[in-house]
Amino acid sequence: MNGHGPVNRHSAAPVVLCVDVGSTYTKAAAIDAATGALRGTASHPTTLDTDVMDGLLAAAVEASPSGAEITDTLVCSSAGGGLRLAVIGNEPLVTARAAYRAGLSAGARVVDVRAGHLTPGDFTGLAAARPDVVLLAGGTDGGDETALRTHAEDLAASGLRTPVVLAGNANAAADLTALLTAAGIGVTAVDNVLPRIGDLNPAPARGALREVFLRHVIAGKHLSASADFTRLVKAATPDAVLTGVEVLADLLAGTDLSDLLVVDVGGATTDVYSVLTPDAELQGPRAEVAGTAWRSRTVEGDLGVRHTAVGIVEAAAEEDLPVPAGLAEAARRRGEDPGLRTDDLADDAELSALAARIAVRRHARGERIGGPTEPLRGGKDLAAVGLVVGSGGVLRRDPEAAERLREAVGGDTSGGVRPPKDSRFAVDADYRLAPAGLLAANGHRDLAARLLAEWPAIA
Repeated sequence: MNGHGPVNRHSAAPVVLCVDVGSTYTKAAAIDAATGALRGTASHPTTLDTDVMDGLLAAAVEASPSGAEITDTLVCSSAGGGLRLAVIGNEPLVTARAAYRAGLSAGARVVDVRAGHLTPGDFTGLAAARPDVVLLAGGTDGGDETALRTHAEDLAASGLRTPVVLAGNANAAADLTALLTAAGIGVTAVDNVLPRIGDLNPAPARGALREVFLRHVIAGKHLSASADFTRLVKAATPDAVLTGVEVLADLLAGTDLSDLLVVDVGGATTDVYSVLTPDAELQGPRAEVAGTAWRSRTVEGDLGVRHTAVGIVEAAAEEDLPVPAGLAEAARRRGEDPGLRTDDLADDAELSALAARIAVRRHARGERIGGPTEPLRGGKDLAAVGLVVGSGGVLRRDPEAAERLREAVGGDTSGGVRPPKDSRFAVDADYRLAPAGLLAANGHRDLAARLLAEWPAIA
């Protein structure tokens, strides 16, 4: 299946090849290494049943201009479920929440959150969630170390040997690294995600989680028999997309489009990214103790249009949203056969619109950390968003996707949140955001900015 976008297959100019290995499709984009122009795109079904390198190479060959020199190949991946993260923190509304946000910003799917006094049952539940990595946080720098030390000791004695990223009180980092290492647990210690109350610091943990993803997760999922795949993968796909969104936000700073919302509807999840102008009223005395993430991402693991399509219908019922006749059956078929290919876009379009609406509602309402009885925190006012971008294979194949997104997200006045009011709606139809993120994170930020600057949606 060919991608959309400008294609110049007879140019011999050097290109950087960017490839996203998704749960359903593998997408490739060839970027001019001198100008940042998009030279070719292609899409191929992800070959999970054989070797993901088969689909990767097929998409790469199709996207590359004839005779072009490929100067670099950069790959991101969410195949095989991406990065599964568990979070342990002192309190649900402070360090656990700060760690949860850091995990989301790293492109992780947070599958378990534990906080406060932990029992053996908590560690049994944590193990059952099958995390690829545990993010252990707790305490501000120079503050009380008791809870963090207790959690580390209990983790060491639990029998779990999942790699740990330690991002808590800096005063305890050396001791706890030695403790966990002696227990046979791989540890990466980084700066505290919450060094001071209200000061959210996700970047060090985000970087460490990326490295754990590359070292342990990609190799451990056995997606390819070739060592080339492990070598080529540079990031989890959501991490790459968030970096691309950040580049786009910097490019649009000071314009009417500077506040952004991106909705990426995938086969397994729907991810929402927002870059908002900090609200002066939420600084100072009104600031949240866990800090405020003005550049943030949420992931909805029950809202994918293939693997978790049934979850979209179930979530729509919970939100009192109408479900068209026959859509539940269409969702069931997609869940049972995630590789289903169809030229009938109607059901896919309905499912993607519902997934987008529900995911944006959840993103704007905020997070409930620590259990279903905890209050929602960190809600976002989206009324001032200037640009809403839809992404994902279903949206790229739908010529009416921008208008569907306008109705689903911009016209959603019954969800208890303030939706974008006077926004421009666009679709990343020729596939720029993930490649821009790959480029920016791997020494080509100038090319990333040029790739996005030539995008007609922001002209």
